[in-house]
This record gives sequence, C-alpha cells and structure tokens, in this order.
Amino acid sequence: MKRKDFWKGFGAALALVLVVSVAWNPICRIIPWHALPFSVGMSREAKIDIIQSYLDKFYVDDLKEEQVEEMLYAGMMAGVGDRYTYYLTKENLKQYMDNSNGNFDGVGIEVYSTQDGEVIVSSVMAGQPAEAAGMKAGDVIIGVDGQDMRGSMLSDVAAKIRGREGTEVTIKVLRRSTGETLEFTMERAKVVLESVSSRMMEEKIGYISISGFKENTYTQFKEALDELQKEGMKGLILDLRDNPGGLVRSVYEIGEELLPEGTMVYTLDKNENRNDLKCDGEYLDIPLVVLVNANSASASEIFAGAVKDMDRGTLIGTQTFGKGLVQRLFTLPDGSGLNITIQKYYTPNGTSIHGVGIEPDEVVELPAEYQNTALKDIPERADTQLQKGMEVLRNEIR
Repeated sequence: MKRKDFWKGFGAALALVLVVSVAWNPICRIIPWHALPFSVGMSREAKIDIIQSYLDKFYVDDLKEEQVEEMLYAGMMAGVGDRYTYYLTKENLKQYMDNSNGNFDGVGIEVYSTQDGEVIVSSVMAGQPAEAAGMKAGDVIIGVDGQDMRGSMLSDVAAKIRGREGTEVTIKVLRRSTGETLEFTMERAKVVLESVSSRMMEEKIGYISISGFKENTYTQFKEALDELQKEGMKGLILDLRDNPGGLVRSVYEIGEELLPEGTMVYTLDKNENRNDLKCDGEYLDIPLVVLVNANSASASEIFAGAVKDMDRGTLIGTQTFGKGLVQRLFTLPDGSGLNITIQKYYTPNGTSIHGVGIEPDEVVELPAEYQNTALKDIPERADTQLQKGMEVLRNEIR
C-alpha cells in the first residue's frame, strides 16, 4: 500500500513539474514583473524570455529578430571583458578567414585597433581602390556607409568595409595630420594581399618589410630573402613597424629562417600547460636589425622579443604595442565563430609583454613632421629609424 502511495505521489509531482515547465514561458509573459514590490530570482532562459516579451510588446519599431539574436551572442562574449575574445557572425567569419588567407574582396587597406578602441588604417595597398580614392595610412575610420563606427569592434568595422566585388562602400575618416574629416566612396575589388616587400639598399644591406603575418606571408618572405641572398646581402633590416600581427605559425616559420637554436616563444594556458615553439638552429647568420613602433603588435612582438632575448640582433624604434595573448578560432555548427583568448605568451626569458610592450635597444623617434605620415611616404633620408638601422649594420658588417 505504501509503495502504491509512493508511486502515486511521485507521479503527481512529476506531472506538476512537467506542467510548470511547459506553462512557465506563457506564465512569465503575463505576469507584470515590473509591478512586483519584491525581486525574484530567475534562470538565464527565463530572463531572456521575459526580455523578449517586453521587446515584442513595447518596442516602438519592428524588431530585427536575427540582429537581436546575433547581438545576444556578441554580448555574451563581450561580457568576458577581453577585447580579443569576440563572436563572429557567419559573414564576419568568412571575411576573417579570407583576410587570414591573404585574399578577400575589399578596398585594399589593412586596419588595426588601438588600446583606446580606435580603428586605424595601417597600410594602403598599391593599385587598390583605397589608394585611388585617396585614403592614407594613419586615417582613423569613424564611419562606414553612413553608420557611426566609433567605439565599434575591429571585426565589425572590417566586416562593414568588406563586401562583394563590384559593390560600393563609403568610408568616413578622421585624418589627424590635417584635422580633416573626409569621406571616400569606392568600388570593392578582388584583393590579393602582398604582405612582404623588399629591396637591396646601399652597401649590400637588404631590407624586408612585413605588414602582417598571413597564410601566404612566409612564402613571400622566403622568396624575398632568397633573392636578396643571390644579390650578395651582407646584413638585413626587417621592418615590422605598423605590423599588427597575425598567425603565430607564420611568424614562427620566419623565425626559423633568422633565429638561432632555442625557444622562440612559449605559451601558458589556463591550466598552466606550457608549449614551446623552438627554432632548430639552421638559420641565416648575418647581422640583423628589426624596426618596431607603437603599432607593432602580437606576432610582431613575438619575433621582436625573441630577437632581444636571444641577443640575435638590434631592435630600433619605439616601444611596441603590448599584446601578449594568443587567440584560437572556433567554428560553430551554423557557420558562425568564436575568437577566444586561450593562452598568454612569454618571450624566451619568461617576460610577459602584455599591456607593456617591448622597449627597443635603440629608442629612435621619427622627425616631428613625419609622426602621422605613412611609412612608405617618408623620404628614406628622413626616416631616422631606418637610417639608424643602416648605421648599426654598417658598423657590424665592417
């Protein structure tokens, strides 16, 4: 009898739970929660449903349901408080992957985000729509297609600028060098990112500039390095100024060509698991100078930190950006993605440069009149950082 009563009571309780579960959302929507004189704890799901009900009932315009949902996910990632951990819509993820591969539809600019959240043009590619329109490195992007982008995430600004080849985009910028606010309307084109440029300078000093570490950067770098060697290069200037970083694998492959045997960089995850990226010792052993500035970040700082700690060469320029975090991209089943900081990285001597940056061996400022000028537009003789690099190499070569 007792057993029968137990099962009868259990069945009634289970039925009650099921009824409450099914009826909870409708009940939530009819209770005037805002009028209650006390607070009530609620689950995440219940709170989201109540918020949705208020929007449905009171928001004055038509709701863009998909946008609301996407911002819900974006807000969840933003709540972490790490600007490098963020949500990517399906469209943003595709553009992110295209950029990492070095091929995309756009206007031919590279951008980076400052510590203050400004999105700034780091380089304008030759022969691309942005150059033809008159955009310049150093321009601060404040609007795209009439939308105010100040305070927006780098990925959102880049996504607004990118688009199908042949379509138009209008970019509004603040040009700090003149104080002007300018707008440029241009047609998007197919862009193949050339992240490496090189030339032989006087006294057989080779020069290689890397604007970012993409999927195809190592191949371009190796071609440039081999060509300079054929021309009898005696010393190398590697220019990482205004290089916002990129793929760790790419910078590691370049490090293998120029760094001696040992740990180039190591990372620690949340469980203090350590992973070392080690160079094998087969490298081009010639005098080396690395140029850096406040916009040299992330993967650029990995290389600069290794050069300094290994005493492999001379760092010249100004204090670097200070990003000592490693992100990993996770793709979700619906085609969207999560970019999550998964590790902190350390220079070979165990230094974390995050929020601090790397101080060059030789601190050299550009002349005041060129502080806000794109590097490619500075006359070689006026580029004090480059000239200092050449001086250091001349002395070493002799």
